[in-house]
Amino acid sequence: MIPKVSREIIDLGDGRSISIETGKLAKQADGSVVVQMGDAMLLATVVSAKKASPGIDFLPLTLDYREKFAAAGRFPGGFFKREARPSDNEILTMRLVDRVLRPLFPNDYHAETQVMIQLMSHDENVMPDALAGLAASAALSLSDIPFSTLISEVRVARVDGKFIINPSRTQLELSDIDMMIGASKDSIAMVEGEMKEISEHEMVEAIKFAHEAIKIQIEAQERLVAAFGKKEVRTYEQEKEDTAIYDKVKAASYDLCYAIAKEGTAKHERTAQFAEVKEVVKTLFTDEELTEHGDLVSKYFSKAQKEAVRNVILDLGSRLDGRKTTEIRPIWAEVDYLPSVHGSAIFTRGETQALATTTLGTSREANQIDSPSQQGEEKFYLHYNFPPFSTGEAKPLRGTSRREVGHGNLAQRALKNMIPADCPYTIRIVSEVLESNGSSSMATVCAGTLSLMDAGIQMIKPVSGIAMGLISDEKTGRFAVLSDILGDEDHLGDMDFKVTGTADGITACQMDIKIEGLAYNIMEEALAQARDGRLHILGKITETLATPRPTVKKYAPKIIKVTIPGNFIGALIGPGGKVIQELQKATGTTIVINEVNEQGEVEILGTDPDGIEAVLRKIDSLTFKPVVGDAYEVKVIKMLDFGAVVEYQAAPGNEVLLHVSELAWERTENVSDVVKMGDVFQVKYLGMDPKTRKEKVSRKALLPRPAREEARPLREERKE
Repeated sequence: MIPKVSREIIDLGDGRSISIETGKLAKQADGSVVVQMGDAMLLATVVSAKKASPGIDFLPLTLDYREKFAAAGRFPGGFFKREARPSDNEILTMRLVDRVLRPLFPNDYHAETQVMIQLMSHDENVMPDALAGLAASAALSLSDIPFSTLISEVRVARVDGKFIINPSRTQLELSDIDMMIGASKDSIAMVEGEMKEISEHEMVEAIKFAHEAIKIQIEAQERLVAAFGKKEVRTYEQEKEDTAIYDKVKAASYDLCYAIAKEGTAKHERTAQFAEVKEVVKTLFTDEELTEHGDLVSKYFSKAQKEAVRNVILDLGSRLDGRKTTEIRPIWAEVDYLPSVHGSAIFTRGETQALATTTLGTSREANQIDSPSQQGEEKFYLHYNFPPFSTGEAKPLRGTSRREVGHGNLAQRALKNMIPADCPYTIRIVSEVLESNGSSSMATVCAGTLSLMDAGIQMIKPVSGIAMGLISDEKTGRFAVLSDILGDEDHLGDMDFKVTGTADGITACQMDIKIEGLAYNIMEEALAQARDGRLHILGKITETLATPRPTVKKYAPKIIKVTIPGNFIGALIGPGGKVIQELQKATGTTIVINEVNEQGEVEILGTDPDGIEAVLRKIDSLTFKPVVGDAYEVKVIKMLDFGAVVEYQAAPGNEVLLHVSELAWERTENVSDVVKMGDVFQVKYLGMDPKTRKEKVSRKALLPRPAREEARPLREERKE
């Protein structure tokens, strides 16, 4: 049976297009589409359970994005030739899509839901992560799952002042903006990306440009649904509600929560106070009522608490810890805290603390990226760790979480463009979050900046970061933009907007909006307020350490780079690696050789300057090539009957025979009559002797030549 296939085309306006097709593949899924751009093809499917599991009061949504190696005509690396756990790039794509989709499901929909996106065919001129949001939304739109607000995501770049939607990787390398924007027709939902010190106005313009492209992609989804036929939305069990219980809980708790919220207390103190109020509320119900409706009591208490906290901010301009909306928490920082590492810094802002370390290495330590859509290496990378003790909790450690990958990537992108292009090191930053009460990723950026400067990395400019929040009331139109948000303000608020940058512009951002219809004027106000806060924090950073240290520390390796002709690489490595291994052992250095454009790029890493110097001498010796006609200083290292073996002083280990006939103009019977062991003098390099096919040098060529009449008596005297 020939399947019914529906297809829609999205014209990008520059000769490129995106197609959305359904009806051919994966028809047993609740919804499935194939999105294609160039030769890149993504298959997106969605399946949701018909009923929610008992006791589940949240949406168990799994968003999975995978890239198949076969899509790029490649084999998986490693011993097992099968795709394994997701790469960091795949995890980051999952997060980009998940953050836009998750808030758009009904609050009371709790059925297990799985969205799977697979790269089935790769095109090196197409970056597939920019198509994942479109594919997921299109699949959901064709299903019977309750999902009414269609979305899409695009990447926006700017090359030579011109915005580009979904650029190629080559175009992106020339761009000063790399941002992913997710949105519905009416409002922006997510922004994430990196920039090269752009202004707040330029950032908003890029978002607006992307939003117009997203609207076109959503219209294509609507046409596809109309052509293929929309399934009737499934019915599902609604959450139980009880107005009487809500009124009772709110009446008993709202004023008490309001009073706690305006006191301006520390996190643990107010958490304990809110818990006491909750226990008071519970006493208003019998044990039988709590057994039957205890979940509703907890839910309604949280709702009343949230409303009270939000109203304190809107009514009084006062926050949970007593700050004003624009006020930054107290900051203290310290560098050089860990004596043995290459660079370290503590950054503490309020109840959030990050300890960052910087480690320096050779190109051998670069982070290798090997995925179907991208191959290469990172010479600067950052790892973020969020242990449970940072929030006073005891939880099992189950490997690196998606959140840790995402926060680390944001901090890495914030800092990477401020690393000089000629920096010889591979750099790894590790941020350990030791305390957390909001914006630990931004504390990581600040601690990372200080640890880089402490390590002697000559950063172009220091970078700081701040997390902004939003509390708004749709009914009254009131809103408050919050600088340097707490964890509770993130949870209770309508926006989490992280911005990093230098004194001259934005370097990275991440924004999640939890409400529909965020106006651009509010976004612009948040950006302006973020700039003030960012500059304040930057001042605290430079108070701690104004400029990078002039050199690396004593425990940190010094790195020297030299280039040698490609034909000398084998000599430096030696048979079976013997020369380079013995040299590393003798000098206490690490030597890395990379062949680039038929040249050998040699990296010498070590903590002992004498060891590095010894390696440089060895390289000079191995690559020494005298020039015909030039003079060189040599030292006699061996006496022979027919000459002396001399060593080039500029290249120890390079020896050449100085024949007896080239010692002096006068006839020489004994070599020792002219030179002795250890003598140092100059010789002229004469090139290869055509007869012996050996190198030839001459001492006499640099001496004044005697006149003929002076030379004759000497010859006659010798004859006698």
